[in-house]
Amino acid sequence: MVLPGSFGLADLASTLLTNGPRKALPVSSPRRVRVLLNSSFIIDSTSAILVWEHDAYPHYYFPLSELRHCTFRDKRAIKADGVNRAAVVEITVPGKNGQKDRRTERALRFTNDRSLGALSGLLRLEFGSMDQWLDEDLPIHVHPKDPFKRIDVLPSLRALEIRIFGHPIARSTFSMHLHETGLPTRFYIPFSAILDQSILRGSARTTSCPYKGTAEYFHAVIENNSSKTSIVTDGETGEVTVVGKGEVFRDIAWSYRVTTAESGGVAGLVAFHQERADVDVILDGEVLERPRMLT
Repeated sequence: MVLPGSFGLADLASTLLTNGPRKALPVSSPRRVRVLLNSSFIIDSTSAILVWEHDAYPHYYFPLSELRHCTFRDKRAIKADGVNRAAVVEITVPGKNGQKDRRTERALRFTNDRSLGALSGLLRLEFGSMDQWLDEDLPIHVHPKDPFKRIDVLPSLRALEIRIFGHPIARSTFSMHLHETGLPTRFYIPFSAILDQSILRGSARTTSCPYKGTAEYFHAVIENNSSKTSIVTDGETGEVTVVGKGEVFRDIAWSYRVTTAESGGVAGLVAFHQERADVDVILDGEVLERPRMLT
């Protein structure tokens, strides 16, 4: 997720004014989207617009007229063809019950100029700068979901084996196959399928996904008794550190303790990073082709 304030809203506006969004799609009415800031719902809308600023995922935009329980003023005008077409906006939300007022300049508005097409009259609030986003009454995590992406979690009784650098790590006759639009199939297995429970060590790394939840990562530590030790530092294979007789394969596996409803079938299971050159997934006795490394 992009951290709040880590990119320029003015630059984003200029890019959108020049090139337009990748696409824009009205959210099906009466679907309700709300935005909470400083204990006030500054947006409560059934007229949200999904705008793709890039190809990865969409962002919610709203009619400026739906901004409520706050005041706003333009802080910086953004021109296109010498005319003011957008502005970086400062929003002030009064405090409640002794709270202080809250201000943010992480908002962008577009003028009502019809030449702006789908962006005309819309407001963009930076996702990470708000306190909470709700889709109906369900919290939105990380970013809005792409309606053209879906998750299918399918149980499988096919024999599955995981190897790291040729070492058998796990074997299972039960796995959950997670199919996510545009991404490699992920194979989730019970932790009990790990052949040596001492291999996996907890990592400090976590990542969040709006379709699955928050993942916790694990290193794999594999004993190396050979006279020759391979140290892998290439970006396509992942970082490997040699510690005594054990090779540490960093962040090579992950698990979701709690998932979203659509990915509930993989909760409490573990998957391995099969894009990495040190990991082989063997399904029904066949080594699967390694997916291209994601960037």
